[in-house]
Amino acid sequence: MDLGLTGKVALVAGGSSGIGLAIAAELAAEGAHVAIGARDPARLAAAERTLKESARGRVHATRVDITDAEATRRWIEDVASEFGGLHIVVVSGGTPPTGSATTFEASAYREAVETVLMPAVELVLAALPHLRAAQPHGPDSRWGRILLVASETAVVPIGGLALSGVTRAALVRFAQALAADLGRDGVTVNVLAPSATHTPLLERVLTQGSAADHLAAELAAVGGKTAVGRVARPDEIAALAAFLASERAGYITGTVQLIDGGSSVLGASSSHYIDSQEGTC
Repeated sequence: MDLGLTGKVALVAGGSSGIGLAIAAELAAEGAHVAIGARDPARLAAAERTLKESARGRVHATRVDITDAEATRRWIEDVASEFGGLHIVVVSGGTPPTGSATTFEASAYREAVETVLMPAVELVLAALPHLRAAQPHGPDSRWGRILLVASETAVVPIGGLALSGVTRAALVRFAQALAADLGRDGVTVNVLAPSATHTPLLERVLTQGSAADHLAAELAAVGGKTAVGRVARPDEIAALAAFLASERAGYITGTVQLIDGGSSVLGASSSHYIDSQEGTC
């Protein structure tokens, strides 16, 4: 299936690891020019090397902290200038601490909003002029894609993930409001809501306070609470992201794509987390 991504320009925030890197790799393999941004220079350099191994287009890596709105705007402008436009924006990353609603003071909620919700809002708003201006097939065509990587907490209430639920639900409402505004501009907006996915973050969460050789058993225990019997792979999330970013998905907007291996159909008694820990990105 030709997704029509050859030559498109994709900007992926949080693209140095986990789901963000997997999405960047999928887009690059489909022929898109991919610009990734992240904070850790070592991981960023490693991700750039990985992407270049299979990329059909150009790869650009920038050290950027998207909680810095001005730095984010400069990054977007640099990418659009270097590649001659911008067609796809993916925002991944930003995971708040775990805990129940009464675990946190009001300041923790404020900080979660500032570190998870607002960077995504500011990045997308800064990128909108470029997405609206994108005309990949001539002056009569308009085309753009926005993908926000959230968590299943955007859809499923999980008491031990209060901050995640608050910020991810807000991301959904932001995305849906954007979708209503941007549809006639040819720009679609969708949210990915994955459950536990085998990423470096999930590995760190599951091995806290236990030996590293227990990881396989911990992953099996988490995966055993899903209908398919395992946790997700990042490339499985990325495959859906690539389709939603494609030309073929032009009628899909304002949606929240719950990707939980069927956990939600097993019933409320089948919690798919161990000690309410989150590891989706």
